[in-house]
Amino acid sequence: MSGLRIGCGAGFASDRLDAAVELVERVPLDWLVLECLGERTLAFAHRDRRADPARGFDPLLERRMRALLPRCRARGVRLVSNMGAANPLAAGEATVRLARALGLSGLRVAVLLGDEVGELLGPDTPLWEGGTLGERGAPVGANAYLGCEQLLPALSTGAEVILTGRVADPSLFLAPMVERFGWALDDWQKLAAGTLVGHLLECGMQVSGGYFADPGKKDVPDLARCGFPLAEIEADGVAVIGKTPGSGGRVDAMTVKEQLFYEVHDPSAYRTPDVTADFSAVAIEEIGPDRVRVSGARGRPRPATLKVTVGFDGGFLAEAGVSYAGPNAAARARLARAVLVERMRSVHGYAGPLRIDLLGLRSLHATALPEPPESEDVRLRAALRAPDREPAELLLWEVEALLTCGPAGGGGYRGRITPQVTTASASLPRTAVATRVEVVEA
Repeated sequence: MSGLRIGCGAGFASDRLDAAVELVERVPLDWLVLECLGERTLAFAHRDRRADPARGFDPLLERRMRALLPRCRARGVRLVSNMGAANPLAAGEATVRLARALGLSGLRVAVLLGDEVGELLGPDTPLWEGGTLGERGAPVGANAYLGCEQLLPALSTGAEVILTGRVADPSLFLAPMVERFGWALDDWQKLAAGTLVGHLLECGMQVSGGYFADPGKKDVPDLARCGFPLAEIEADGVAVIGKTPGSGGRVDAMTVKEQLFYEVHDPSAYRTPDVTADFSAVAIEEIGPDRVRVSGARGRPRPATLKVTVGFDGGFLAEAGVSYAGPNAAARARLARAVLVERMRSVHGYAGPLRIDLLGLRSLHATALPEPPESEDVRLRAALRAPDREPAELLLWEVEALLTCGPAGGGGYRGRITPQVTTASASLPRTAVATRVEVVEA
């Protein structure tokens, strides 16, 4: 049976679009995967859906689809994405409306439903982080990490586009392999091999040089035009990782090794809904420019439970800043910090968490490193998170007041308040989660 070409056209919600277009135009793909859903992204999507039932899917969905749908159809490329987020059916309907407007008659979109599992949880549900769901407050949404088993029925419809909510990142790539090659859902070695490929591709340009780049140490050519990665997979699970021809970036043993261990706490037991993968004996071989063969992943039975991400209302985040420049700038910034702490604590009685950084004085390391020689370019940045807006507004007020209330020379005030979410994790027996597929057509 012939091999399979899968490309990654997005590794997170705000990934580039032009590189995805180039990938589709330059490579004869079978599948394009857009992985756009992080845990906080999903929690924000639930918050958006609560405010407007027609929302809750990726806000960039229509922009991405407008560019990609005509190109994918012209080249016979099927597209799968978790851009459905907290409202996959609405995402499918929006895609169909766009297809009609583009004249893509007959385009079919299969929508995978059932990852939303809030009704299966209760206040006594234990959380991985400790405590119970009820102790954290009312959730805004809860979603199980589905795997390729749940995704396969959507693929079997033959739809050109498959949209999902929460599906484990590598499973988006694994399902097309299982469909093409007929791998059994208990063939742990093959599933581990496919999961390895999915894990390498799921973060987009991280494996083709993006997050890898470190000038003078790990140089990456033409980073501004970095290409998205793709994999050529054979029926035995052995794959070659590459990138868009003619694009910037690099794919070699070093970039592949970095991505191999990204977010993998135990390389011998990487747990997904599909398999417990062992990456500890993976072989990585450069076989040509921007071509790396990967093999040797091993597998054991999948977990009996599915991970669930639970989103909670996180209140409000206030961030405000003011700059000090010139001689004695660092001392003036320290004085501003002391004034701000005194005002918030003693004058206003605010006792909650308050963070104040002096950017330009190794602030990101806090007290881990000694401060460098005095800087003449320092920015005070203050932040707090609170369950209601009043402390957030108070912080912005006090930081802006530093412009005239001293110390001298403050300028460039900026401040903003943004709604926040928090997340926690739980588990559910996989047998408790029921999924279904709905197909909509242009």
